[in-house]
Amino acid sequence: MSDVIRRPQRKLTAAEYDVVRGVKSLNFHRMLHLGLVDPVPNPSPMSEDEGAWVREHVWTKYLHHIDDGYAFGFWRWAMCERGTCWNCLNGRCEWCMHRQKGGPDVCNNAETVFSHGGRRAATLILRPGGEPCMWWCRCPCAKGDADSADTPTAVTPPGCSAPAPVSREDRHRGQDRLPGF
Repeated sequence: MSDVIRRPQRKLTAAEYDVVRGVKSLNFHRMLHLGLVDPVPNPSPMSEDEGAWVREHVWTKYLHHIDDGYAFGFWRWAMCERGTCWNCLNGRCEWCMHRQKGGPDVCNNAETVFSHGGRRAATLILRPGGEPCMWWCRCPCAKGDADSADTPTAVTPPGCSAPAPVSREDRHRGQDRLPGF
């Protein structure tokens, strides 16, 4: 059994809280659902100024249309950079979405490349070695079954800063306890 390597939960500054409060209600709920209220960035080879230049001069209107609706952007965050789930943000850790699912959300290790007109041009494999990219809620609460003494454990794959996926059985355990939305 390996140790779970968890990245810390980020605390928003007062200015960041103001930015989040200014988001339209529907987009705010999307941010909550996707864990983008408090994203935790990975180290980047590009500075913030370089990233801003790329967004201004290279990104298409399509990318801006989606990205601009989120307080801290949408396209800028990989699955492993997502923050705290909505239940934990509201102090309902017993309903942590990853506890209910029995494990983290794992992406398909691919992204879509769009043409200048916003059409799908190609699929880009982000990690040629096949390492998964995943979102594991940043709250320090236990993510395993509340009746069990253990939490799902995994190691962090090379190039990723979140734990590897748990088994299919573990991932589906507890879905009958999801809160109704």
